[in-house]
Amino acid sequence: MRKLFLPTLILGLGLGAQAQAQNVHIGPPSGFISRAVVVPAGSDTIYVSGITPQPLNAGAPAGAPLEYGDTKAQTASILKQIDEILQGAGFTLGDVVMMRVFLVGDPAKGGKMDFAGMMEAYKALFGTAAQPNKPARITMQISALAAPQFLAEIEVQAAKKK
Repeated sequence: MRKLFLPTLILGLGLGAQAQAQNVHIGPPSGFISRAVVVPAGSDTIYVSGITPQPLNAGAPAGAPLEYGDTKAQTASILKQIDEILQGAGFTLGDVVMMRVFLVGDPAKGGKMDFAGMMEAYKALFGTAAQPNKPARITMQISALAAPQFLAEIEVQAAKKK
């Protein structure tokens, strides 16, 4: 029965023919993520490793502490890098089918992850009029990342028709 559920769901939604041509995003149109994404057989796929933010003051004098900003700024930096990686490989943010967001507790938020800040940067690029696709996604708080200044790290998988 499990093997029949997803194909039945796709056909039941009237998306059977569409699934052959593009990724099918399943979920309410008003949601910020897809509940699931169906990738047609034979699609090209790219896996982007966990990306961390670039410093806001990259040209700081030697010995000056690097600044990375708050969760919103770090998420925007990460998504910009991911967009560049995807474009370099012939993909777009609209091809992202899965996203994993790792957030560290923000000291300015009492040690809790800044989900709202991450969402502000995310909503600027996903589910917009210019780029309506939304990936399946998980967002989790973790205890630490590779550098103590990092508040966010994101990895994605993207797929598109050959």
